[in-house]
Amino acid sequence: MMAAAMSTPALVAAVGWTLLHFIWQGALIACATGTLLVALRNARPERRYAVACLGLLLCLTWPLAECIALLAGGQVPDAGQMPFGRSAPGTVADAAGWLGWLQAHLGWIVALWAACSGALSLRMACGLLWIGRAARTQPGDAAWQARLSALAARCGLDRAVRLRIVDGLASPVTAGWWRPVVLVPAALVTGMPPHLLEALLAHELGHIKRHDYLVNLLQNVVETLLFYHPAVWWLSRRIRIEREQIADDFAARHLGEPRRLALALSELERLQFSQHHLAQAANGGDLTARIRRLLRPGTQALDWKALVPVLGLALACAGSAQALVDRAGLPDLRAHAAPARHTQALADFHTCARPNYPQPDLDAGHEGAVTLAFLVDAGGTVRDSRVARSSGFATLDEAAHGALRACRFQPARQDGKPVDEWTKVMYVWTLE
Repeated sequence: MMAAAMSTPALVAAVGWTLLHFIWQGALIACATGTLLVALRNARPERRYAVACLGLLLCLTWPLAECIALLAGGQVPDAGQMPFGRSAPGTVADAAGWLGWLQAHLGWIVALWAACSGALSLRMACGLLWIGRAARTQPGDAAWQARLSALAARCGLDRAVRLRIVDGLASPVTAGWWRPVVLVPAALVTGMPPHLLEALLAHELGHIKRHDYLVNLLQNVVETLLFYHPAVWWLSRRIRIEREQIADDFAARHLGEPRRLALALSELERLQFSQHHLAQAANGGDLTARIRRLLRPGTQALDWKALVPVLGLALACAGSAQALVDRAGLPDLRAHAAPARHTQALADFHTCARPNYPQPDLDAGHEGAVTLAFLVDAGGTVRDSRVARSSGFATLDEAAHGALRACRFQPARQDGKPVDEWTKVMYVWTLE
């Protein structure tokens, strides 16, 4: 019963900090993956595809492992015990800063994430239901079904592949793993030469041969869970681009004529524009770039402009890691799992006078940091204080005491009621 009562708040705390930590983790993964992709720019698309898939898989497994470790170890970062850097002379380094704000609002952060993930999950479920319904109810074509089956046999597929004709699609779509189905736009059946449509079907068979449907499902899961991070969408897009190139190579190899597939893609682009669709394949990849690659394959020069977003991600990674990774003095997660709602005491800095640097210490060049433990009563007044860690100079410690006594606080609250609470603050004395 106790474990059950503690599970929900503990899970919220662990999930909340896991989501925040993924800000720098995702940036780090994107930097490493982007560097490898640049190095492999002239390699086979299978290699780049494997690297991008590994990067996206790390985006899922790293935060998942961290969340499990937090729950198993019973620890989460606490803003009140995070270390602080050096500040300007006489500035209060408040332990309940923006990290404290995040800690206090973890419930809202997790709730917002859950709502957005739920909406994306519903969207994905509707898409799967639509595909399943189309596979069951949309008509087929006996002649094209026989042609597709013969092409699948030539490509070495040992599974039956169904074909369905669907109105309203922009390009062919492949779905299913155990019983794969190819949904073909009705406009292609009536408006595209048969030998070119056969080339597009060979491309779709490449997806079936490589079980790309399963990988695409995993992509959708990662996008649904980590939708807030640009690195996830970038990695997922790179996976789709490389996947289309691999399927293009598969089709060109089995057709024996890459130009035929290029003409089919060009005709698909023309039909999509004529129907006011973007020139984008349903499974990802720019059609124009794919056509150019099939007709004029060659090496790619290093584009230094591509390093700009990588450097930006690196800076974001460094900044986020500096703020979130350090876990000095982690409190017990069970403290966050208490059923009662508790908020920490927060300082009202408009009431805090800036402490004056004692003149003797200025003359002597004294520097240091003093940590004060103090009791904030239910009225928001500092009732008692003591030196938890001295700066090494009694006059600096006393000056910090004097500045602290002038501050007013929002008292800590237990179930909405103000209560007395001990907390800590650090004053850093530096000479510029």
